[in-house]
Amino acid sequence: MFRIASVARFGFFALAVLGTLVFAGLAAVVSIWMLVPALVLAGLSLVGLRDVTQTQHAVLRNYPIVGHLRYMLESIRPEIRQYLLEGTHDEEPFSREARSLVYQRAKGVEDKRPFGTTQKVYEAGYAWITHSVVPRQISNTDFRVRIGNASCKQPYEASLYNISAMSFGSLSGNAISALNRGAKLGGFAHDTGEGGISKYHREGGGDLVYQVASGYFGCRTPEGRFDPKAFAAQAADPQVKMIEIKLSQGAKPGHGGMLPAAKITPEIAQARGIPMGQDCLSPAAHSEFSTPLELVQMIARLRDLSGGKPVGFKLCIGHRREFMCIVKAMLETGIVPDFIVVDGKEGGTGSAPLEFANRVGMPMREGLHFVHNTLRGAGLRDQVKIGAAGKIVSAFDIARVLALGADFCNSARGFMFAIGCIQAQSCHTNKCPVGIATQDKLRQRALDPADKSQRVARFHRNTLHALGELASAAGLDNPIDFLPYHLMFRQEASTFMDGNEVFAYVPEGFLLAADRHPDLAEWHDRWDRATAQTFAPPMIPYGPFTRNTPASSAVQGRA
Repeated sequence: MFRIASVARFGFFALAVLGTLVFAGLAAVVSIWMLVPALVLAGLSLVGLRDVTQTQHAVLRNYPIVGHLRYMLESIRPEIRQYLLEGTHDEEPFSREARSLVYQRAKGVEDKRPFGTTQKVYEAGYAWITHSVVPRQISNTDFRVRIGNASCKQPYEASLYNISAMSFGSLSGNAISALNRGAKLGGFAHDTGEGGISKYHREGGGDLVYQVASGYFGCRTPEGRFDPKAFAAQAADPQVKMIEIKLSQGAKPGHGGMLPAAKITPEIAQARGIPMGQDCLSPAAHSEFSTPLELVQMIARLRDLSGGKPVGFKLCIGHRREFMCIVKAMLETGIVPDFIVVDGKEGGTGSAPLEFANRVGMPMREGLHFVHNTLRGAGLRDQVKIGAAGKIVSAFDIARVLALGADFCNSARGFMFAIGCIQAQSCHTNKCPVGIATQDKLRQRALDPADKSQRVARFHRNTLHALGELASAAGLDNPIDFLPYHLMFRQEASTFMDGNEVFAYVPEGFLLAADRHPDLAEWHDRWDRATAQTFAPPMIPYGPFTRNTPASSAVQGRA
């Protein structure tokens, strides 16, 4: 039995060696052309000899030559799955149906479907919009929301659908140029991402949201601290419409980043304000603030330095108490951001540790619901506009988050699909097959900004048109009027719940009221443990969780 197994494992190697000898002999006796197969088999023999003598790969040592087939098949497994095996609704991370919808709307081709839905409407998790027997007619689908509270001198009329944060450096210059030109054509905003404002952002002339992250790229001192003069110069650009402080992103909240020196080009160095030849660090935390009060003071500082432009922050919800700390700092100082963008853990990035991508951070819908209700409970909701980000590519995606409390939406990967992303998931390799997530000049040459910018604008326009149709069907004059009751959620095959039951709005100002709402004891408990002075928890619980209820005044719980 051992001999049979050995022959099976080493047979191809033995045949290659034997074939080399046979064809070499035939070359000497029959024809010189016999050297061709002899050389081919000799090459395979050398590969087999290396396989049986190396010590790194057990598969190759036990299966010389043929073992390489395993690695070859493994290397093309994503492509085989995507093109041959993937189902219409398999999310890896976006389904074929979602990607196809973006491609169709970006190209302006037919996006209708015959023969009925392919969704499993009786399975748990299915959601739908309730329609009206008296639908409305909406002719103008250029939906906008004004961002800027009483402290803002230059409010911005933002589209309901905008390009989310993607840095130059993560994306190619041609990709950034296509996105920004498209934003200009469509009249919507383009978030710069933390990598600063590059020449590719400026050449398109589209509206920009300047993101200020922990690296302070574009507004930093040589030591990496915040430089107010450099920031003021950046923010003074009329193309910059809003300022966004990045606290965290959904794909890797609480994690910093490193751009190796080898990947830093002169253009990246110029946009970020960093030297060539040195690794570029994006710290996990900001150096300019570490407490809730310092954060809101930073908001006021940036608003002043920018000449009164809208200033807000972006975060993925982690410890819910910490967001309440920020809200308490708003109440204590009177400094209220103009907007807050809630990113979900389903958000994308060019590269993230698997544990962070899979297991850290709150999904967007729950995070959005919590932020919206906390601001309602504190009586601040009317002063802050809320944006939502995280796998928002269809009109239904937008309608759902508007119903859950958002005022506008951002999408990164949706607009990447619009400029040709095929979800190859090779963003971190610098080998993007369509020239989007790469700094390889030859690869990004394949992406024509003039053509792709038209697709960006067309995708935006067609998506908002579809959103208008959904709002019309629901009997609304504007999609901003979507509320939870316009949604239904299936729990299991035979039951479903109204959106008001799943994502209820809490009473305005209840966190500040003298009388505690008996059904919202957990909210009161978390609010009691929040303080404007520090993000640190007041206590670390080791025993069972006890809520503040009418029968119990114990203050314990998770931080």
